[in-house]
Amino acid sequence: GVRDICCGVESGAFGECRRVANMEAPASPWSWYAEIPPVSRLYLTLSVLVTLACAVDLISPFALYYNWSLISEGQLWRLFTNFLFFGTFGLDFLFHMYFLVRYSRLLEENEFRGRTADFAFMLLFGASLMLCVAPFVHIHFLGSSLSFMMVYVWARRNEHVRMSFFGVVPFNAPYLPWVLLGFSTLLGHSPTIDLIGIAVGHIYYFLEFVFPAVASIRGWQTRKVLQTPAVLQYVCNHWAT
Repeated sequence: GVRDICCGVESGAFGECRRVANMEAPASPWSWYAEIPPVSRLYLTLSVLVTLACAVDLISPFALYYNWSLISEGQLWRLFTNFLFFGTFGLDFLFHMYFLVRYSRLLEENEFRGRTADFAFMLLFGASLMLCVAPFVHIHFLGSSLSFMMVYVWARRNEHVRMSFFGVVPFNAPYLPWVLLGFSTLLGHSPTIDLIGIAVGHIYYFLEFVFPAVASIRGWQTRKVLQTPAVLQYVCNHWAT
């Protein structure tokens, strides 16, 4: 669903997003790749490698999709690989990767600057919830839902950023997920994948940003529900340095 609108929205919002990210245009594709923060770069790299492997028939998408029956038989890799396959290699895939990297990078470089482990935990938390929901809605690849979750969290954390629909209809960033969802639905695509991303994104946003603020105001003893595991902190601190 996201890919159908990304060009239209991004063309109107690209300049604003660049100001939010405070980035300069890289001198080369390699420079651009090297400047991507570690978690976003890893996700991009794995997604591209998996898609290329499928394109040259090294592996089959049927070996990657999410199927609990097969997972229970020992095919545990499906818990991860279903987030890495975005379809056949082509223009549609490139749009997916651009959209994924755009908002993943904006989050990792701004809201999660200096908190690599917390960003990785956000993705793991979101992915875990999606894996619980997927069997009930018959979704076998969840990469688009995970990227839509990142769009939602970024949008809610940047409520004053102005965007535009095909450069014509202006709106604030919090409406971006709904604009994408509405346009995709108008084009005849199922809204389920995008709605999963919105729902999971909202759960994370509430638990991570809203609940602690409310708990602090009301003097509740528990003020932070989501805690990044120490082992993830250790791994990210050593890997990202």
